Amino acid sequence: MADSLLLVKRGSCRFMPSRPRKARPQFILSRWLRCRPRSLRWCSRRRLRRRLLQAQAAGVDWRESSCLVSGAAGEAAARRLKAAVRRPAPAAAPAPAPAVPKFTRVPPPLPAGPGRAVLLLPLEQSFVFGGICRVTCLYGQVQVFGFNISQGQPAREVFSAYTNSLLSITAVHYPMPEKSKKEMKREVRTLLRAHLLRDNRRRLMKYFFPLCSIVLLERLKTSTTEFIISHPGLSYVFFQETPTSHLFAEYLTLKSVGIRRNKRKNGLQLSKSVISAVDELVSVASEEVDGCPVILVCGGQDIGKSTFNRYLINQLLNSIPCIDYLECDLGQTEFTPPGCISLFSITEPVLGPPFTHQRTPQKMVYYGKTSCKDNYEHYIEIIKYVFSSYKRESPLIINTMGWVTDNGLLLLIDLIRILSPSHVVQFSSGRSKYMPNLTPDYVDDTDGLYTKSRPKIRDRGFHLPEAENLEFVDDERESPVVFAGHKLMCVRSEFTFRKTPRNRESHNRVLRELAVLGYLGKLQPPDPKSVSPLHGLTPYQVPFNAVALRITHADVAPTHIMYAVNASWVGLCKIQDDVRGYVNGPILLAQTPLCDCVGFGICRGIDMEKRLYHILTPVPPEELRDVNCLLIGAVSIPQCVFKSQVSMTPQPRLGREPGCVHNRESEELMLRQELHEKVIVWETYTWL
Repeated sequence: MADSLLLVKRGSCRFMPSRPRKARPQFILSRWLRCRPRSLRWCSRRRLRRRLLQAQAAGVDWRESSCLVSGAAGEAAARRLKAAVRRPAPAAAPAPAPAVPKFTRVPPPLPAGPGRAVLLLPLEQSFVFGGICRVTCLYGQVQVFGFNISQGQPAREVFSAYTNSLLSITAVHYPMPEKSKKEMKREVRTLLRAHLLRDNRRRLMKYFFPLCSIVLLERLKTSTTEFIISHPGLSYVFFQETPTSHLFAEYLTLKSVGIRRNKRKNGLQLSKSVISAVDELVSVASEEVDGCPVILVCGGQDIGKSTFNRYLINQLLNSIPCIDYLECDLGQTEFTPPGCISLFSITEPVLGPPFTHQRTPQKMVYYGKTSCKDNYEHYIEIIKYVFSSYKRESPLIINTMGWVTDNGLLLLIDLIRILSPSHVVQFSSGRSKYMPNLTPDYVDDTDGLYTKSRPKIRDRGFHLPEAENLEFVDDERESPVVFAGHKLMCVRSEFTFRKTPRNRESHNRVLRELAVLGYLGKLQPPDPKSVSPLHGLTPYQVPFNAVALRITHADVAPTHIMYAVNASWVGLCKIQDDVRGYVNGPILLAQTPLCDCVGFGICRGIDMEKRLYHILTPVPPEELRDVNCLLIGAVSIPQCVFKSQVSMTPQPRLGREPGCVHNRESEELMLRQELHEKVIVWETYTWL
């Protein structure tokens, strides 16, 4: 019976071929093959897969293989399969463009020699890392913090510090060359011959597809970063030990470069409103229909204003050669030590936190404190003085303070009227306090600290000296002062916050100290292999009668001025008055002048016998010749500078000479004295 499934009882004979077997219908898979497909070889798997496809095309329910079908059913299935094969195939639709494969993870980087690695990035995939390195795009185009790095461009120094959101390298779209995939692979192999061995080239080419980008990561050491991490407790800024990845080879490769791969959630996250605002501002700045835009960024504390400014600068530099930047935030400055109001001309991308890119300003005034709550009027006067140097030849970005409540909000309204921005970017988040929308109508109808509310329509291209006195009294309210409106752009911040109300002050203090250390790093020699202690560097000699002194943050008796100046952070300024007429000195100013600041320094010591200040500063000598005023504010030297000095061979110490100033009444002054006592004057220069 062919259609029946009879199991014949086994006889006593051991001759296996003569044993009757049950009839096996066609397209039946045994349970052993279904349960253990991994034990088959590659050819067997391929044959099995072909049989499955044939059974599916014939309409056989092969999934229910535990229930055996009859031979007649198998023959019917075979006839359906033959009919399906003979049936003409439908007309094929036009083949779509080859889709770029989606990768869930960036392939591991490959070693390219000591301190070097090659990384392939599929399209729109990101590599988040912590540390510092030099990035060179070998093929394609990548984006770092909003700045595009293309093939053939010079290498860029990237600083991904753990004090801020970590940076990432992302592959972006670029114009596809009119070449076949084979030609592109041949070109990539040629480029990689100078960096990778043959086996590594083959391994990397397995992941290559069109629109992929390839970058070279190199170990980077700068004198500034080496000076910062040389202090105890600050090595975590660029280097943190993380658990070893399950890919140990990848871990070792990145360790040789000086970076660590990190999770995507720790990288910079931009909300849709941030991206939309940046795209609109870049479009406005590129069109130049209404002249150069003036962009004022405001919002609460720790809401992402500085991060937004850096990202916007990098995006603008992709299409514009120069960006102007006005710093109005005294506490968290971007390109200078804290306590300054300054104007910059930015031509290079900003690829790191503030303490990694301290730059020389176009114009700067030293306020001397990290807050303006004690003297609003002087703060406004400084901003007007610095803003007068803006020539309106490039787009201007204005950074403001995070104090937006009570008098801080009124002060912000004054700034909007004084600076007359064309766009106001206002940040808000669920963690920040309520802040009203700064629409043109709200600004016009609200009194500021020094400006009054009334309908104002003013041309944005006004000459600032004509409107110096912005404090309106009753008899001036009818004066025809013209103000222009602005476009308000509300941005919802979704940046990751590492600060809480409990640790905000300590975290901000650490960032301010890092900015001071970043500035002092300019004193180091160009060779980053050796870090010189500050008490081993050569100071300048400044006579008492060559510079005037002023303590900006407190009233100090003239007999105690030298105690405050010794081992302190000083601003090197230029005043219009001539102070060379005095014979002895010191020369003391009765009030804080409004003057330019060329840089900063440390007063290492005071020689009372020779009547000399010993100043340590990275400012070039040609600029120091114009310095005739020293301003001492509330910005202090980081404690780690005093506590981590390297011991040197005993030499005659300036601090032990008779007539030198000492003060051992407090712990802070004793820490200052440590630096003062360890001054070793190998050679001194006089800049005046």
